[in-house]
Amino acid sequence: MHRSPFARSLLLATGGLAAAGPAAADFLSDGKGTLEPRNFYFNRDFRQDGAPQAKAEEWAQGFLLRLESGYTEGTIGVGVDALGLLGVKLDSGAGRSGSGLLKRDRETGEAQDEYGELGMTAKLRASKSTLKVGTLQPKLPSVLANDSRLLPQTFQGVHLNSRELDGLNLDAGRLRRVNQRDSSNYEEMTLTILGAKNISIRSGTSSDHFDFAGLSYQWSDRLTTAYHYGVLDGFYRQHSLNLVHLWPLAEGHALKTDLRYSDSSHDGSSNVDNRAFGAMFTYSLGAHTLGAGYQAMRGDTGFAYINGTDAALVNFVQIGDFANKDETSWQLRYDYDFAALGLPGLSFMTRYLSGDGIDLGAGRPEGKEWERDTDIGYVVQSGPLKNLGIRWRNATVRSSHFGNDLDENRLILSYSLALW
Repeated sequence: MHRSPFARSLLLATGGLAAAGPAAADFLSDGKGTLEPRNFYFNRDFRQDGAPQAKAEEWAQGFLLRLESGYTEGTIGVGVDALGLLGVKLDSGAGRSGSGLLKRDRETGEAQDEYGELGMTAKLRASKSTLKVGTLQPKLPSVLANDSRLLPQTFQGVHLNSRELDGLNLDAGRLRRVNQRDSSNYEEMTLTILGAKNISIRSGTSSDHFDFAGLSYQWSDRLTTAYHYGVLDGFYRQHSLNLVHLWPLAEGHALKTDLRYSDSSHDGSSNVDNRAFGAMFTYSLGAHTLGAGYQAMRGDTGFAYINGTDAALVNFVQIGDFANKDETSWQLRYDYDFAALGLPGLSFMTRYLSGDGIDLGAGRPEGKEWERDTDIGYVVQSGPLKNLGIRWRNATVRSSHFGNDLDENRLILSYSLALW
């Protein structure tokens, strides 16, 4: 493959491992680089009485640069990745910040003009096992890095992935610091206490490491099972089980079953005590997809997860997680792929969720909530604008006796450009 001098310079700059000789050939030839400009408009109107602000409304431009080397030759291959992130304010103002798009001044709370970070990751590969040290974006049931705003959440730590046996996938590692999606600082971790989870933590405490381990096994093309364990030191321990089964019913018809169970307990500085069960059933019929979900929280608290991350729950959606103390929730979802009508790249999704039975404490009525989401996206399939994507996300949330009532719109323009 032809490689420009600029492309070679970028790869060399990520670690200087491309010394002359055959050992560096794969390091260069297997590398790749992508640039993703991301334009994001966010508007959230707060509808409840006594809201701290009328709305959060911001517009920003982001740039995500990803450089990935290949591996040097030999029994143990060496490589390095780089992640460059930059967020630029286009519009914000007094009383409208706090959307999660932009970094805020610690004293005034107003959005800063720009922010960013540079992350480096060293990696080693032996056989079918890979060890990464440095900047990480884990996507595991125990810890799901969040990428729902202008720039993604990142972690610093070490992650080992092994696929030595066919069908068996092993993960283990330790995270030491987190950089939230609207921040440029790496900090110690804590757990989310939003909503009515009844989770309490010792004032001023945080954790300097999160340990995780897990395995998944693909029994066949139709069945996969998994077990994952995570412990946020000083806060909680969590065991998670997952089963995914795909049942082809006929030509163009299939039923997917996704079952999840988690058991969480406290680890010193919190009162976490939760059992979470979730089930999602998805029926596909050509371009149409129908889904139905059920989720139940039991124990003295709601579901525990690292602050700022996504939660591996079937009813974790655009705004809510439906993971409050004693909450039972259900979901109905519909998707349509317009490729069936000759419009590839155009997709539509809508869903409705309702939760009740939320324990708000002695003397208070049970809490209830519902959320309605709509998502319409289009990605240009060919021509000069190929890979240009536009997405509109709309959400409405209402609750009784707790939480925020809000209407939200997000408009996202993104483009993926391969540098080599």
